Amino acid sequence: MRKLRSGTVGRRFTILYAAGFLGSAVVLLALTYLMSGTELTSAAPEQPPAGRAGLAAAEQHIRDLERQLADAQGQQDRQMLVGSLIALAVMVGVSLLLGRVLAGRVLRPLRLITAATRRISAENLHQRLAVAGPVDEVKELADTVDGLLERLEASFVAQRRFVGNASHELRTPLATMRASLDVAVAKPAPAAQTLALAGRLRTELDRVDHLLDGFLVLARAQHGTLTGRTPVSLGSLAAEALAVRADDIAAKTLTVDAGLPPDSWTRGSPALLSRMVENLVDNAIVHNEHSGWIRLTTAHDDTEARLVVETGGHVLDQGQVDRLTQPFARLGADRTGPEGSSGLGLSIVAAIVAAHGGRLVLVARPEGGLRVTAVLPATAAPTVSVALPSADTKGFDEVTP
Repeated sequence: MRKLRSGTVGRRFTILYAAGFLGSAVVLLALTYLMSGTELTSAAPEQPPAGRAGLAAAEQHIRDLERQLADAQGQQDRQMLVGSLIALAVMVGVSLLLGRVLAGRVLRPLRLITAATRRISAENLHQRLAVAGPVDEVKELADTVDGLLERLEASFVAQRRFVGNASHELRTPLATMRASLDVAVAKPAPAAQTLALAGRLRTELDRVDHLLDGFLVLARAQHGTLTGRTPVSLGSLAAEALAVRADDIAAKTLTVDAGLPPDSWTRGSPALLSRMVENLVDNAIVHNEHSGWIRLTTAHDDTEARLVVETGGHVLDQGQVDRLTQPFARLGADRTGPEGSSGLGLSIVAAIVAAHGGRLVLVARPEGGLRVTAVLPATAAPTVSVALPSADTKGFDEVTP
C-alpha cells in the first residue's frame, strides 16, 4: 500500500483508528484482569498429620495454608500481568496495521481524485473526474471539481477566442489607415507637415501591428496545438538570429560572444522555437547598454537542451526579474519600454518553452545584467539535415476553435 506521509490526513486517520483499537484492547484486558477469579493452579497443600488434634497444630496448619494461598495468588497475578502486557504489545502492532488499512481504504477515493486533478492542465481542461458511486461527500467533492474545470475551460476558450478574433479584426483598420496614409503622401506636392505626420503614424502603426502579432503568438503558444514537431537545433537558430540582427548589434556597438555548437537538439514547432530564440536575442539587444556585451551559449545532455543568453548592465532585483514573464511587465517604472518593445517578449518565450515541456529560468547576475536560460527536452540529432525554419508565424495553428 502506498506510504502515508507524515502530517497527512491519512496519518491522522491511522493514529485515530489505532488509538480506538488500542483503547478497546486496554479496556478489555483491564476488565479481564479485574474479573478474573482466584482459582489456584498450584498443588494442594499437604494434610495435617494424623493423630494430632491440638489447637497449636491447627493454627500452624492454617498459617501454612494462608502462606501457600498468598504465594499462589501472587504468582497468578504476575502471570496475568505479564500476559496482559504481551497482549497489549501485540495489540499495539495490530491496531496500527488495522488503522493504516482502514485509513487507506477511506482515503483511496480522495487519492484517485487528487491524481486525476493533477493530470489536468490548460491543454486538457476538457477531461473530467466523473467519479461514479453513491452520492456522498466524496462524490460531491468530485462533482464540485468537475464544475470548476468546466468553468475554467469555458473561460480559457472565451479568452482564446477573444484574443484571436480581436487581433485579426484590428488588422483590418490598421491596413485601412496605412492605405490612407499612402494615398495622402502620394498626392502631388504634399505638405511637409503631412509627410512628418505620416512618418509618425507609420511608426505607431508598426508598433501596434507588432503588438498584435505578439498577442497572436502568445495565444497560440499558450492554448494552441503544436503540430509538425521536428528536431530543431538551438545553436543554428541562435546563429541565424544573430546574423539577421547584425545591423542592430553594430548600431549599439555590442560585443557578442557566441558559443553555439549545432548539437543541442530539441523537438518541437520550428516556427515557435525560432520565435523564442529571436525574442531572446531581441531582448538582449534592445534592453542592453551601448557598447555592452551579449553572451550566447548552448549545451545539452541526455535529457535537456539549453540555450543561455546573458547580458551585462546594472544590478537588477531578482523579485522584479521573476515577474518579467508576465505580459507587459518591465523593470523599474518604465511602462512603455524602449521603442519597438511590446512588453510581450519574455511572456511569449515562457509560453513557448512551457508548450514544449521545458522551463525558463531568469537570474539577475550578481555582477549586473541578466541571465536567461531556456531548458527544453533534448532529442537525438536527425540523420538527415533539417532546413532552418522561417521567421514568420503564418504556419501556426489558428487560435479560434
